[in-house]
Amino acid sequence: MSTNFGLIVLLIALVLGSVALGGGIYETILVDRVWPANLAMIQPARGGLNRKIFWMIVHSPYELALIAGAWLNWSFSAARPWLILALVAHFAARAWSFAYFIPQALRFEGLNELTDDQRSQAQRWVALSRARPLIETVAIVALGVVIFLEAGTAH
Repeated sequence: MSTNFGLIVLLIALVLGSVALGGGIYETILVDRVWPANLAMIQPARGGLNRKIFWMIVHSPYELALIAGAWLNWSFSAARPWLILALVAHFAARAWSFAYFIPQALRFEGLNELTDDQRSQAQRWVALSRARPLIETVAIVALGVVIFLEAGTAH
């Protein structure tokens, strides 16, 4: 029974992680290519997107499910390297976000206009941010492998 529960928790983590990945792809493809030229787009006070609402709602349950899924499935040795990969990829992306992306995004949200130097910083932020969905894809694929391995051994 614990194997089935562990598999369910992994599936929940996969779904939540996929939702987060979809949000990251949406921002990368649609929002990030526009906001450096239209700062109001990322400023809720000026009618722009409030990205915090989505990200705060998505990340906490995903991370809880990811950690719980790893804990519940840790005894399955074939899955362990994939669990480690999923955890490392996701939390590396989150650490990078907390260290660089979130503080910079909050700074940009507080500006009225971008100077040339700030526009250059915004374009660098956008370019670097493109790596985050790729890193999260590694975590999602690793979770998928764990689910495939677990489902293959479930009775």
